[in-house]
Amino acid sequence: MVKSTTSPKPRQGWSLKDRDPDEIAALMPRWKWFYDCYFRVQTSGWHYVPVEKALFVGSHNGGLAAPDLHMLMYDWFRHFGPERPIYGLMHKGMWQVSPSVAEFATLGGAIRAYPTMAKAAFQSGASVAVFPGGAQDVFRPHHLRDRIYFCDRKGFIKLALQEVVPIIPFISWGAHDTLLVLADCYGLISKLHALGLPWLFDTDPTVFPIYLGLPWGLSLGPLPNFPLPSQIHTQICPPIHFEHYGKQAAKDKDYVQSCYDIVVSEMQLALDQLILKVNGS
Repeated sequence: MVKSTTSPKPRQGWSLKDRDPDEIAALMPRWKWFYDCYFRVQTSGWHYVPVEKALFVGSHNGGLAAPDLHMLMYDWFRHFGPERPIYGLMHKGMWQVSPSVAEFATLGGAIRAYPTMAKAAFQSGASVAVFPGGAQDVFRPHHLRDRIYFCDRKGFIKLALQEVVPIIPFISWGAHDTLLVLADCYGLISKLHALGLPWLFDTDPTVFPIYLGLPWGLSLGPLPNFPLPSQIHTQICPPIHFEHYGKQAAKDKDYVQSCYDIVVSEMQLALDQLILKVNGS
């Protein structure tokens, strides 16, 4: 990644104005090389993106590098230009673990993963992208590569209901091979932490993978990685509209659960079909 030097002002993910279309345009040739040559991305479904704002919900892979996320962003700006914003919700821990990377990400539209920030983005007329599975999703073991893995997190459902926006699912296949997650030993590390072992960067990582990948070979913990050149397939799925919207709908736990089940099941079906297509079955 290339660190911007356009402004010394700290970018903490609290302002929509930190997004910089000029920086995005400058990054496009680098993204293009990775897209065309390194990951050889094949994509589909972009005709499902509406003109109006929407909540894009994705399942991502490939460790902290998350190459399918970067390829999604490249595709967005390739189709719609750097001037059309989409804001991505990023965990606050990134500003603790890697502040320079976090600040760089804000140039492309990353904002803190708080409802107030998401609502501000929607109120500006922009779309928002969220990956509900977080670290557990991006570092899920390789044997779970064919599963939608949201860890039962439903905040994105409440957000869509409150803001009256459709959900546009984003799925991918192949990025899980850019590193091979063998297991997650977070449970063991949590017990050691309870006995006095401090968290690295004083931050609970919520996941502690053992993986094979670059540049470490065998890695312990959620360390940054450089992705291997696995081909990536991405797909935008048809919009999901719910029967009821509004604050009351968002407060109904049973209704939120049913909406969550709809999203997960439709995304799982789409992923199953994409895998069959990729494998030629």
